Amino acid sequence: MRTRPTTFLARLFAGDLSVFGGPATDEATAGHIRAEQMSLVLGYSVGIMLANACNAAVLAIALRHSPDGIFALIWAVVVAGAAIGFGLQSHLSRRITKPQFVSRRAMHRLVRNAFVLGAAWGIVPVAFFANAFTGGQLVITCLCSGMLAGGALAFATVPIAAIAFTTPIFIGIAICLGRDGDPAYVLMAVLVVVYGSVLLRAVFVNSFAFARRIIRQVEAERTVRRDPLTQLPNRVAFNETLDAALKRLTLSGEEFAVLLLDLDRFKEVNDRFGHPAGDEFLVQVASRLQRCTRAAEHVARIGGDEFALVMANLTRPEDALEIAERFVAAFTEPFLIEGCEFVGATSVGIVLVPRDGNTALDIMKNADAALYRAKKAGPGTVRFFEEADDKVSRDRKALQADLAGAVAREELFLVFQPFLDLDENRITGFEALLRWQHPSRGLVPPSEFIPIAEETGLIHEIGEWVIRRACATLKDWPDDIRVAVNFSAAQFHNTGILQTIVQALADAKVAPARLEIEITESMLLSKYGSAASILNALLELGATVALDDFGTGFSSLTYLRKLPFSRIKIDQSFIRDMLVQPDCAAIVKSVISLARDLDIEVVAEGVETADQLDYLRQINCDEVQGYLIGRPVSAEGAQALLDTKKLRAIFAA
Repeated sequence: MRTRPTTFLARLFAGDLSVFGGPATDEATAGHIRAEQMSLVLGYSVGIMLANACNAAVLAIALRHSPDGIFALIWAVVVAGAAIGFGLQSHLSRRITKPQFVSRRAMHRLVRNAFVLGAAWGIVPVAFFANAFTGGQLVITCLCSGMLAGGALAFATVPIAAIAFTTPIFIGIAICLGRDGDPAYVLMAVLVVVYGSVLLRAVFVNSFAFARRIIRQVEAERTVRRDPLTQLPNRVAFNETLDAALKRLTLSGEEFAVLLLDLDRFKEVNDRFGHPAGDEFLVQVASRLQRCTRAAEHVARIGGDEFALVMANLTRPEDALEIAERFVAAFTEPFLIEGCEFVGATSVGIVLVPRDGNTALDIMKNADAALYRAKKAGPGTVRFFEEADDKVSRDRKALQADLAGAVAREELFLVFQPFLDLDENRITGFEALLRWQHPSRGLVPPSEFIPIAEETGLIHEIGEWVIRRACATLKDWPDDIRVAVNFSAAQFHNTGILQTIVQALADAKVAPARLEIEITESMLLSKYGSAASILNALLELGATVALDDFGTGFSSLTYLRKLPFSRIKIDQSFIRDMLVQPDCAAIVKSVISLARDLDIEVVAEGVETADQLDYLRQINCDEVQGYLIGRPVSAEGAQALLDTKKLRAIFAA
């Protein structure tokens, strides 16, 4: 396929080395090569511009007595002034952090400036050589030769800029030396051509070697700084980009924004389709997000389902909001996951720098606070950081710090909610529920501190404490009473949990069959690595397993076949509405019928009225739990319920 002339010229003046037979690259790598080329040119430019100013002054002095002395002086003042100005600008640019990407337009400007400077020196032999005295001619010859060599050095990695700079000088020399046909001048012209050819060849050889070295460097850096799954920059690359933006802020006052994204339904993809499908979902998300950004900016994947973007050179907050809204809109079209359409969503938190912080720690803390508020507002929400977010974030951090010592300070305790067997009208066990009595905040709801425990890993210490305390309490109850303990998905990442359970049962001298592990549909086994092996080991030990919140997930029926569940617990949302909504009643009856066929007992959660209890008796539900049966009570209160057998009389058929 032939390249269009306009495309060829665009590549040529952008410094694309493949035009000259050099290595071909993608635009991202080409932009990085241009950044390195520009950095080197700026590094040489201060010295080169000072040399230009000095050369212009020398030329003006050498030609001061020639007929063109006034014009030479004017020329020298203009060139020296421009050189000094450009040198100062280059010096300031060098103080700012080196960019990781330079656009084609910036390279076009470099080539244009190289041509203008070369043309300024190309005028010298044409305008001043003929009327100059012998000494002046010698100075002109030396200066033009020196500028050719200096230009080749300055643009040693950018052939098109070297050509743009040297061509006007070559033409000027050719015009000058060809005027009177003097053989000596012809020999000088030949020497200039030879030396120029050698210089340009060296430029090409050096630039090709330079480009190949940068390409190898980029590939090596991508390995370290790329997320292997999505091929986006990883946390390391993001932190470097953030540090560079902070340095530019300090040196030049360039403001920027940080956008923090979290996928709202990623866990649902994993639960519904499995981890391989979750990985494919992340790849599709990464592709869509990257299409929303500007050319020189890259979304980074900094966590499992968390992405971030440093938006440089921010002129107004609305620009950051526009990008954030593009991110949200990117999820409008469904994703195709294993042949099924899935509608995802993302929430975005935005911080404006330096308004919302001027250190990496403060920026990310505030971005996380803004994101937290966005997620609480619902899927697909964008929120800028506000001062109130900082208070919420500090409160959350303080709660996290307090939770770390809650076990040691004995602030955690268990309460127990009874299960009632409908056939025998007796209590058959209790569910152990965790509570936290904070010394200053009072009773902290589990919905507040359990997510913090899971995020920080404290759930492992707390979970082990719950198991030991539940088993220690169970040993004082009759042998036909069980205790159910809720397990978090995060606990299955701790392979030591099995040994903890075995040891707790042994210390309390409690039969394993009296311990029931409750898991939810959202964390069913094969999705969580070691969970399957741990639960199978518990089943072999003799413990029982209950499937909690049945009916709210996607894989329940599949997993009823994979694991020998002892019980399933029908979610309270179905129990609450079963007497007023026929579909809920149908679901409850179907679950009970299915469970009987599979020889699995059923527990109905959230029973609060006598009518609900009567209906569950009629459809042969095995056990019930809820405020009608009994609210959560202390271990002593649970013992009292067992001693008085009060429930037998109250709920007799």
